[in-house]
Amino acid sequence: MRWKEELKHEKPGEVEAVMRRRVEAYLDQGHGSCYLKEPGVAIMVQNALLFHDQTKYRLAAWVVMPNHAHVLCSPCMGHSLAEIMHSLKSYTASEANKMLGRRGRFWQKEYFDRYIRNARHFAKVVAYIENNPVKARLCEKAEDWPFSSASFRKR
Repeated sequence: MRWKEELKHEKPGEVEAVMRRRVEAYLDQGHGSCYLKEPGVAIMVQNALLFHDQTKYRLAAWVVMPNHAHVLCSPCMGHSLAEIMHSLKSYTASEANKMLGRRGRFWQKEYFDRYIRNARHFAKVVAYIENNPVKARLCEKAEDWPFSSASFRKR
C-alpha cells in the first residue's frame, strides 16, 4: 500500500498521528462500506452503545457515521477498554450482519484509542466527535445528526 511506504519517511512518534488523520479524511469522504447509513443498523449500534452506559463504562460522546463510529467513554472498575470494544464490536457486527443479510467482517480488527489528558482535551474530543457529521457534510448542525450524543442531548 502506498500509505505504508510514505509513512516510512515520517518521524517515529508521528506515524500514528499521520495515519489517524489519513484514515479520518478517507472515512469523511464516504469511502469504504457504508453499512451504517442504514438507519436501522445505525440505531442498533447507538442502542448498543447506550445499553452498557454506567455499568461497563461511562459514555461521554458518540457518533455513528455511515462508515464508522466514534465513542468517548471511560471504563468502569473491572472493565478494560479492550473488553468493552470487543463486546461492542462483536455484538453489533453479528446484529448488523443479520439485519443486512450478509456475512463476514463488519468492523476493522483494530481501533484507535487516545488518552484524554485534561478537561480541555476532553472538550475538544467531544466537539470533534459530535461535529464529525457536520465536517462530512451530512448535516448543518451537530444536533441534527440523529445517531449522536449531540442529538441525544437535544432530545
